[in-house]
Amino acid sequence: MKTNTLQVIIIGAGTGGLCLAHGLKRAGIGVRVYERDRTRRDGLYGYRVGISPAGSQALKTCLPPPLFALFVATCARAPRHFNMLTENMSELISMPVSGSDDPVDSEKSVSRMTLRQVLLTGLEDCVVFDKTFSSYRNNEDGTVTVVFDDGSTDTGDVLVGADGANSRVRQQRLPEARMEDTGIVSIGGKAALTPETRALLPDKVFHGISMIMAPKGYGAILHVMEFKWDNDGVKHGVGGNEADLIAEWPGLLFDNTRDYIMWGVWGARKNLPEDPASLPGPDLARIAAKMTRHWHPDLRRLIALSDPTTIFRVNIRTSVPVSPWQSSNVTLLGDAIHTMTPGRGVGANTALRDAALLCRRLTEVRDGDRPLVEALHAYEAEMLEYSARAVLESRKQMDANGLSHRPVLGRIQLAVMRGALRIINAVPALKRRMADSETRLRKIDRTHEFTA
Repeated sequence: MKTNTLQVIIIGAGTGGLCLAHGLKRAGIGVRVYERDRTRRDGLYGYRVGISPAGSQALKTCLPPPLFALFVATCARAPRHFNMLTENMSELISMPVSGSDDPVDSEKSVSRMTLRQVLLTGLEDCVVFDKTFSSYRNNEDGTVTVVFDDGSTDTGDVLVGADGANSRVRQQRLPEARMEDTGIVSIGGKAALTPETRALLPDKVFHGISMIMAPKGYGAILHVMEFKWDNDGVKHGVGGNEADLIAEWPGLLFDNTRDYIMWGVWGARKNLPEDPASLPGPDLARIAAKMTRHWHPDLRRLIALSDPTTIFRVNIRTSVPVSPWQSSNVTLLGDAIHTMTPGRGVGANTALRDAALLCRRLTEVRDGDRPLVEALHAYEAEMLEYSARAVLESRKQMDANGLSHRPVLGRIQLAVMRGALRIINAVPALKRRMADSETRLRKIDRTHEFTA
């Protein structure tokens, strides 16, 4: 079998870029990752990533088996319930979440920082920090040269822009690609899990993922993140194999994860009590308190007990799906090409799907089964198809132009939706059907993704 030597340059050490780097390294393909953050602890916003079975399958495909086992071991305990509540903590619907222990076929929650440290493990010789991408140029011999802000360069056969929603690679490669502001602003933070904060949450909320549907189009999420280690090391009672994995994991030195309650509130910017733009944590906490002033006192207390330094703001943006372009040896992955709202919680999983698919196509080039540009075209055609669907579906969940954000129609819509959810919650057959539908959405196309 003919084999080709490839050198791939990845811009951005995010979830998708690092997953791809592992897959390429396992395939014997040369890879270098350049990250603008100065250290492996910098630059993360948000505290939880939900990994679906499809996301886990992508990680299993790309990561060395011991590292995939470490990923599983470092996930937070699995949620038992998915709850939808009113702002007064009244249950609208609560559905069980599959409690499967299968390392792939199960829902997982992981700290963003933890996931980054896991994915950086084993790539120490491939990742270069404190390198900001400036531009690239195509060379006559078919290679591509990357130029960094410090004037240094690198040359490879393929350039992959995995540098997030503000991708500089995308801006040069596809200047016509657009981002749109949904008009939704989210304020999030975390409170340490203590006896006091634990007492604020009902059992189903403590052991589940909870979404709040409130007036004015406001929404919120609550999720408890409990891990197998703390300040004193690995907790008592953790199984021997997992305990050894965590204790010997180099990334533990760089991880800041301790048990916490993650929360986020959001609403249309036009309905917020004041503009949170560029405000520090204490002021964001004050705005969140104003947004929730008529909510259950335990929810307000949770926000008040949060460390102000953990509170951040995000303007929810989304990419506009683009038409297919003429392929070259420069391509894009993850948020760099399909930024999504967190409305369906599929952004990270779609980036992981990209990584597994692109790795497979580049492996075909390595084996001489496809020319490089043809392989990248095949990747882009498939990626654009599934990512466009995901972008549009996530946009439906978070859009300031939606009815829920209007004064009169929003109240009517909220009342109708709450009534429908209560009916479904009271009828077991309807609840099973809704739960099955959600499960199918999280597993969609998984067999096709990884066997095609």
